[in-house]
Amino acid sequence: MKLWDKGLPTDKKIDAFTVGNDRQLDLIIAKYDVQATLAHAKMLYKIGLLSDEDISGIERELTNLAEDIEKGTFIIEDEFEDVHSKIEFELTQRIGDAGKRIHTARSRNDQVLVAMHLYLKDELLQLKSQIKELSNHLLIAAEKYKNVLLPGYTHLQIAMPSSFGLWFSAYAESFIDDLYFVNAALKVVDQNPLGSAAGYGSSFPIDRDFTTKELGFETLKYNVVAAQMSRGKSEKSVAFAMSSIAGTLSKFAMDVCLYMSQNFSFIHIPTEFTTGSSIMPHKKNPDVFELIRGKCNKIQALPYELSLLTNNLPSGYHRDMQLLKEGIIPAIQNLKASIEMTTYALDTIRVNTTILDDTKYDYLFSVDTLNKLVMQGMSFRDAYIKIGQDIEKGNYKPDKNTTHSHIGSINNLCLENIKEKLNKA
Repeated sequence: MKLWDKGLPTDKKIDAFTVGNDRQLDLIIAKYDVQATLAHAKMLYKIGLLSDEDISGIERELTNLAEDIEKGTFIIEDEFEDVHSKIEFELTQRIGDAGKRIHTARSRNDQVLVAMHLYLKDELLQLKSQIKELSNHLLIAAEKYKNVLLPGYTHLQIAMPSSFGLWFSAYAESFIDDLYFVNAALKVVDQNPLGSAAGYGSSFPIDRDFTTKELGFETLKYNVVAAQMSRGKSEKSVAFAMSSIAGTLSKFAMDVCLYMSQNFSFIHIPTEFTTGSSIMPHKKNPDVFELIRGKCNKIQALPYELSLLTNNLPSGYHRDMQLLKEGIIPAIQNLKASIEMTTYALDTIRVNTTILDDTKYDYLFSVDTLNKLVMQGMSFRDAYIKIGQDIEKGNYKPDKNTTHSHIGSINNLCLENIKEKLNKA
């Protein structure tokens, strides 16, 4: 069954090519199509296009379909083009002509749009919750290890002292920046496109304010052409937010892989969180974090993939847009899984508290020593030259106590303010 079926046959190869994997992807958005269909039906009833008996049957059977979807027993057989045609067929089978009336004042175009808007909104809220949870775990680790010094590196060369507190809380604050992108994407998708039909509105006296409130959208997309144009733009907005999260997550995963290597030994991860080698019995590999890094790097390409699909399309609907789901839906699932695994593994990380006992890290403290001379009255340039010469002659002796105090005060200031920012994000 196809919503556009006029009783004329379609070539089977054409049918298979145009449908693609839409049936599988549509199972993900099925519950949102049921929600939108119910809201649309209530609106049609409100304006007198459905009878009491019609709306009663539609509400009952849509509720039953929603339960089937929740239980995982809802399927889309090959004879159906998509979830929309399957749901309309089920309604018609169960309640007769009332099921045939459900498409009044609606197009498959705005059906897909509203289902995707609802889906993307829901997923963004879940991502937001996950990122906040991960950030809270990072802040707990930052508090726990705030006084443990960690070598800072620039150009992969020993640079200045840092701390595990600063390292953990840096990622917490970076994720807050990502939440700003999520909030911006939420603004874009939290607009109701239902009622735009094929992108040019409907001559029926529909009530779009009613469906906006019924579906919990903040506002509606007033211009029906703009509503159709939001397909692709909404997905790209979400993809950019996801890319921002993925970038932070990938960097953290890379740090973990680097820091747990024997050449650094800054952190330790339990054996059960690592994998072995088929030939080297000593290996304990950070495969989880390597896969997180790889998955997140793929996600960072998503905005450009979606841009290439849509950037030269004129206004109005085009079948290219069907391919947007192939990119965005699996990427969302991969990102959520990566965040979940990072949060799960984070609490198992144990830090090395004796890293700076190694004399190769003595030069980390040269800037603090230089600053101490400046505070005592020496010019910065003369102090810089003096410390440089002491290092070259092997006469430099670090003062680690000053650094401990300095890093501790930075940590405390960071933690207090980052917690406040996270609560507001």
